[in-house]
Amino acid sequence: MEYYARLRILRRERKLSQREVAKLLNCTQEAYGMYELGKRKISVEKLIILARFYNVSLDYITGLKDE
Repeated sequence: MEYYARLRILRRERKLSQREVAKLLNCTQEAYGMYELGKRKISVEKLIILARFYNVSLDYITGLKDE
């Protein structure tokens, strides 16, 4: 599974809007939406913020591990 699909799944599991997650990352909803579609690369720094926020590993987000 691609990282952007994991981002969408993690957000939806927690019933968050793209706008709420974008605020956490200090970006626009449009930019975050592009991350989830895989149309824009997300920085490692932002991935770290999301991993901490969702309490998962970077390996999980990037698809290296399924747990």
